[in-house]
Amino acid sequence: MYRYIGNKTAIVDPLLEIICRDANKDTVFADPMCGTASVSSALASKGYKVVAGDILTFPTYHALVRLTLPESPKFLGIGLSYRETLTYLNLLEGFEGFITKEYSNGGAPSNGSPARKYFTKENAMWIDTVTSVLNEWVKNEKISVEENSLLRHDLLMAVNRVANIAGTYGHYRSTFSSASSKKIALRESIFNFWASKANCVLLGPSEKLVPNIKADYLYLDPPYKKRQYAANYHLIETIALGDFPEPIGLSGLRDWWPAYSDFCSKRKIAGAFAATLENHAFKKVFVSYSEDGLIPEDQMIDILSDFGSVKVHKFTHKRFKSNASYLSNDFNEFVFEVVQK
Repeated sequence: MYRYIGNKTAIVDPLLEIICRDANKDTVFADPMCGTASVSSALASKGYKVVAGDILTFPTYHALVRLTLPESPKFLGIGLSYRETLTYLNLLEGFEGFITKEYSNGGAPSNGSPARKYFTKENAMWIDTVTSVLNEWVKNEKISVEENSLLRHDLLMAVNRVANIAGTYGHYRSTFSSASSKKIALRESIFNFWASKANCVLLGPSEKLVPNIKADYLYLDPPYKKRQYAANYHLIETIALGDFPEPIGLSGLRDWWPAYSDFCSKRKIAGAFAATLENHAFKKVFVSYSEDGLIPEDQMIDILSDFGSVKVHKFTHKRFKSNASYLSNDFNEFVFEVVQK
C-alpha cells in the first residue's frame, strides 16, 4: 500500500489491543475516517463487523475491496474473467487525453503551466485509455459497483507504483525516478478470505456519516495536521472519479474545497468533533491522535469531555523523518477513550 498521511499500518497492533479490549464477537465497529482501511481491515480480519467510510472517493474503493470481497466478481457483463479483464486492459493502446495533457511530461496544461511530470507520457496515455473504458463500462452498466470499485482500486495501485512523486500527490518531482519510468500495468488484487458483505463502506464526511451509523464502537482517526488530504491526494481522487476537473496552479490541483476537513483547523476542530459526536449513541468512542497533532493532549481531553468521561491511552511510536530533523525519533500516540455519560 502507498504511503498515506497518518497511515496506521505500523501501529495497528497496539491500536487494536486498546480498542478491542472489551469487545465481543458481536461488537460492530465504525471507522468513518478509514483512509487506506488498515484499521478497518485489521478489525474485520478478527471477525468484527465494520462500517467504514471516508470523505474522499479513492479510499472507499480500497476499503470496499479489502472489507467486502472475499473473491473476485464474475464480470458477466463484459464476458471476461477478472484475470482476462486485467489482461485486456493492460494490452490497450494509449491515447492523449486529459491525464496526458495535464499531468505528463508530454502535456500542455490548459492554464499555461509547464508540463507537469506526475507521469511519463506513455503511462499517462494508458491511464487515459483505461479511464475511458471504465467510464464507458459504468455508463452502459456493463460492470457492477463492486466490479468498478475493484478495477478502480487496481488502477490506483498501478498509478501509485509509477507516480513521479516524493510522498503525497501535492506536487511532482522535477526529474523522473527509476520507478516512475517503468511501464504501468494492472496487477491482480489478493482477496481477503475473511471479507464479507456484512461489512459496508460509505462515502462522505464523518460529520454527516456518523449520525446515521449503527454500531457499538466508533473509531475516529482525524487528521493530525493542517495538511488537507483532498489537496495532497488530488490526482488519485481525479483518477478514481474518472472525471475532468479544471486543474489549478502549477500542481494542477482539482477544486478540493468540497472535501475540506474542519479537523485540519485549530479554530474549527472542536466544532467538527461536536458535529460528529453530539448525541452519539455509541457504547464507546475511540479517537486516535498524536503528540505531533494540532491539538495538545489537555485540549483534546477538554473537547471530548463534553461527550462523556475520557480515558487516555498512550504508547510510543517511531517518528518518520525524511531528512535531518530536530525532532526526536520517538513520539507518543494517543487513543482517547470516551464513554457516554
